[in-house]
Amino acid sequence: MKITVIGSGNMGGALVHGWCKAGLVSQLTITARTQTTLERFRSLYPEINTATDNAQAVRGADVVIIAVKPWLVDEVIDQIKLSLRDSNALLVSVAAGVRNARINVYTMPNIAVQYGAGMTYVEEPERHTEQYQKVVDLFSLVGKTQIVPHKLMDAGMQISGCGIAYVMRYVRAMMEGGVELGLCPEDAKQAVLQTMKGAVALLEESGKHPEDAIDSVTTPGGYTIRGLNAMEEAGFTNAVLAGLKANNKE
Repeated sequence: MKITVIGSGNMGGALVHGWCKAGLVSQLTITARTQTTLERFRSLYPEINTATDNAQAVRGADVVIIAVKPWLVDEVIDQIKLSLRDSNALLVSVAAGVRNARINVYTMPNIAVQYGAGMTYVEEPERHTEQYQKVVDLFSLVGKTQIVPHKLMDAGMQISGCGIAYVMRYVRAMMEGGVELGLCPEDAKQAVLQTMKGAVALLEESGKHPEDAIDSVTTPGGYTIRGLNAMEEAGFTNAVLAGLKANNKE
């Protein structure tokens, strides 16, 4: 399968790194505005195919990933439409919030795809085809995927695409708290990251609901329940919900 990624910025670049690490280097063609960006990828992955001409890059592709800023999607499609006129290539968008009649598959990954730990939402099609499944499988190489109906894609964007930044903000807040309590910044960071890994492992391995897991580490009258209650008094849950619903169009 030949894959062309148009745009090698934050999200496009993360996908390229992830797929190269998954062994798809020779199947990839990537584009960028400058040779400098392309040379950076070639230095890491010598077998990768590169181009600055989008129309040229999509010729012969089976899947075309449009990974540019949302306001550039229409411009890119206009650039490549003649090259794809007699092609069966699937157009796949990773541009947040952009739905276009000419796009075949709309997806919402997050930047952790670079490390094979992404979470990608894929819009459910009217009809499942072998080509569509190949796109799902492609994103599954760099993390987990969920197929959801159109109406849930924005929720997926908030939970996954934007959500990774929300988690980073939590990490930063925990680090700041650790420093205030006397830990060195790097020690605080490592402790927070390991604690998060432990929390994820606990939930995944046990299958517990988060509230049940909380109960298992919360002693009546102890430190944990006092800390949890203080966070709630400061608006922790409401702040998270407000962030998730900030772009709710309803």
